[in-house]
Amino acid sequence: MDYQKLRGGYYTPRPIADFLAQWAIRSPTDKVLEPSCGDGVLLEAAAQRLLTLGAEKKQLSDRLHGVELDPVEANKAAQRLAAFDSHTPPPHIHVGDFFTYCKSALLPETFMGQVMSQGATFDAVMGNPPFIRYQNFPEEHRDVAFTIMKEAGFKPTRLSNAWLPFLVVSTLLLGEHSRLALVIPAELFQVNYAAEARHFLSTCFSKLTLITFQNLVFEGIQQEVVLLLGEHNGDENTQIQVIELDNLEDLAELDKNVPPLELKPMDHSTEKWTQYFLSKDEILLLRALRNDPRLTISGDVIDVDVGVVTGQNKFFILTEQQVKQHSLEPYLTTIVARSAHLEGAIFTERDWAQNRADDYSSYLFTPPDVPFDELPTAALSYVQLGEHNKLHTGYKCRIRNRWYIVPSVWTPDAFMLRQIHGYPKLILNEAKATCTDTIHRVRFLNGAAPRSITAAFVNSLTLAFSEVTGRGYGGGVQTFEPSEAERLPLPLLGAENLDLTTIDRLLREDNIEAVLDITDEVLLIKGLGLSRREAKSLRGIWEKLRDRRINRKHNR
Repeated sequence: MDYQKLRGGYYTPRPIADFLAQWAIRSPTDKVLEPSCGDGVLLEAAAQRLLTLGAEKKQLSDRLHGVELDPVEANKAAQRLAAFDSHTPPPHIHVGDFFTYCKSALLPETFMGQVMSQGATFDAVMGNPPFIRYQNFPEEHRDVAFTIMKEAGFKPTRLSNAWLPFLVVSTLLLGEHSRLALVIPAELFQVNYAAEARHFLSTCFSKLTLITFQNLVFEGIQQEVVLLLGEHNGDENTQIQVIELDNLEDLAELDKNVPPLELKPMDHSTEKWTQYFLSKDEILLLRALRNDPRLTISGDVIDVDVGVVTGQNKFFILTEQQVKQHSLEPYLTTIVARSAHLEGAIFTERDWAQNRADDYSSYLFTPPDVPFDELPTAALSYVQLGEHNKLHTGYKCRIRNRWYIVPSVWTPDAFMLRQIHGYPKLILNEAKATCTDTIHRVRFLNGAAPRSITAAFVNSLTLAFSEVTGRGYGGGVQTFEPSEAERLPLPLLGAENLDLTTIDRLLREDNIEAVLDITDEVLLIKGLGLSRREAKSLRGIWEKLRDRRINRKHNR
């Protein structure tokens, strides 16, 4: 791994640096902090902004403060700023770990819960925090960062990325009527490890603006970013707006004061922020429905679990040709290997037979759970082939009592797609197959009617909530972890009147609109009593968020 990736720093494009400085700094007397200043492009933009507002060059050393771990980068920053006036002391740039510096010099000192010193505060904090995953975050720095987060009420985990404590600590260093302007990964919108940060931001700021880009704006990396603008203005009712731009050229055209397009009331919770791409009326409709007691939370009627984890799919998941080649017919379980092999809402024995005929990997190797030297001849020979190819040394296989025995091979009542492109769905498992971990396994709970729930799952209300519950990735894909799949609201009043066979046929024909026409009429309009306008709005919400997610794939 190269040094640039380990340190998590990528140079900020000058248009972003200029924009953040223009927005965050409002007075020639503003005291500005850059917590990870790198080569100084943001500090340089801040210096120029202060001079434009009327500050004198000799005052920059008191106004600007930077912190940078890498001494080479810190020296570049100092040289940038020295160009403004070589006759005055350069702005203060501390070389070292930001969190250690904050703990010792900037944050208030406390003892037994009592504040012993007030620490330092800033009128503006602007920056581009490093993106460093937990395993690459130096332990001595991480420990201090997590200690500060815990003191602020957070519970950081091994999923926490370095940008998260930078965001939290930067916010703690702001004074009254101040501004925060950071370049943050778009993960802030939706990852679970940022849930506490979303709640934290919604309670710390009076107004939040998030600027997103359809195209990637950092050269050489695939990380999607947002510009996070937070304002302290004394108003306790936090509002939020999301501004979507195509590229950096659009940023230059944006009014530097960022006038509100449509301010939306924030939900002071850990909910994902994908919802704020919607209009105010759309958000309020979702909130009202989320609390409707007539809706069933999916986890009350289905249990969602991961599929079979083999550790070596190429060895354990076989085509019919491979089965015959190794004479493994007695040691097999039927399996679905990929979500693309599940076309409709019912997976039948005929579907599995077609997969097998198409030479898809449709068998799971399940030899007897006996010692190596007691294996039947054909199974023993195949296991020996795996060992010859060192497959037993892989982590998942190595930690098993017998590497060739795949654990937790059970047959689900239904399947649910883990990664989806268009929309999530349940697929009733009439073929009695299991599946790989690219697909979730589903059990029906509490006497739930499998056919009714499977038919009812695809409706505009559930699909709308799916877009603000799952997590979008590059390529337009959305992923659902089991816990997220169990949080979807289901309208089940009248579900017994749906015909799963018809819905299955329409889904196989890729006619999702016809399916929604049926299910929305039965479940939303007749079942819940929603107006046709409300049902249409729910479909519009799903289409808007789905199209935004999918279209990002084409704008890379």
